[in-house]
Amino acid sequence: MAGNLKRISTHVLDTSQGKPATGVPVRLDRKEPSGEWTQISTGQTDTDGRCAQLLMEGKEFGVGEYRIAFGTEIYFRSKGVDGLYPQIEIMFQVREGESHYHIPLLLSSNGYTTYRGS
Repeated sequence: MAGNLKRISTHVLDTSQGKPATGVPVRLDRKEPSGEWTQISTGQTDTDGRCAQLLMEGKEFGVGEYRIAFGTEIYFRSKGVDGLYPQIEIMFQVREGESHYHIPLLLSSNGYTTYRGS
């Protein structure tokens, strides 16, 4: 399933502090036709709360279902906060003809929201 998908990125903002969420573990998975999830990559947010590229260089990806998992328990523990959600998983559908998906996460200890960014 070769494709034209070139980039998946994310940005995590801690809305309770009004700052980027630094050091959040991030994992990108892809759903296989069998229904099983396969890990594509891992990383963590930088000092600006970003992971600029979650796809592996030299590999082609295309249409299908993907998910980004955020290790929020590790992040909140580092801040001395008791967060409600130990991990947040955002699933999204990559459609034909799309080359870039930016999936931001707005985070607080008791809630979160997401949207398709640009």
